[in-house]
Amino acid sequence: MTVVAPAGLEPGELTGGGITPLAPRARLWPALGAVYRAQLSRARVARIPLLFVATFQSIGIMVMLRGVVHAGDGEAARAVVAGSSVLVVAFVALNLLAQYFGQLRASGGLDHYATLPVPPAAVVLGAAGAYASFTVPGTLVTAVTGCVLFHLGMANLWVLVLVVPLAGAAMSGLGAACGLLAPRPEIATLLGQLGMSAALLLGVLPASHMPAPVGWARDLLPSTYGVEAFARTFGHGGTEWAAVAGDLAVCAGVGVASLAVATWAYRRAARR
Repeated sequence: MTVVAPAGLEPGELTGGGITPLAPRARLWPALGAVYRAQLSRARVARIPLLFVATFQSIGIMVMLRGVVHAGDGEAARAVVAGSSVLVVAFVALNLLAQYFGQLRASGGLDHYATLPVPPAAVVLGAAGAYASFTVPGTLVTAVTGCVLFHLGMANLWVLVLVVPLAGAAMSGLGAACGLLAPRPEIATLLGQLGMSAALLLGVLPASHMPAPVGWARDLLPSTYGVEAFARTFGHGGTEWAAVAGDLAVCAGVGVASLAVATWAYRRAARR
């Protein structure tokens, strides 16, 4: 039987195990930058309307809760503003990324990336970084709006520069892993929606108001550490920066672990 090489390949470049690379594998950081720019360009048109939805949703939650939560430097007000701000990150980085990788796997789009001389980690990190980047303006708008609604200070809003990428990395890794490991895109969408719902229900309410079992579930959700880190910066009595750093360190650790799992899931899905 004659084997015909696909377009773009010379005869003899097919092996029993698949297609041999056409070029040496690129280094991680240059490949990561290329994937990030490509994903950012692709997502700009498709995801900006959804970013408006995420921001509007978070602001709507704050407006609704303003009717039952007193303004001022209270635990409830800080939780509502911080939780709603981080919810924008959860909506994009967890929910939309789970849907994206689920659809990419179902449509055979992973085969395209598998033919490129790009490390799997660059694909996962590039896509995660591009999606997380879209959360920055929405998170900032939500935080400023919340501070105005609940009469909180804005002096420490700069901490969002740390909260968004670290919490975004943790949730992007979870979202990518859900999309790549789910057997069907519908399951990936369901997992992304459940994750975002958990970030909503467990993030915008004060931890002290929750029963112990719910508090334990809250401790397992990485986005709540980003919420806690941001909420701690609103106190007028002085910010406990050591506690803020500890919460951000948890986000960073979960981000590294979840992105590693997502990279493994990408390799697993690409081999199938």
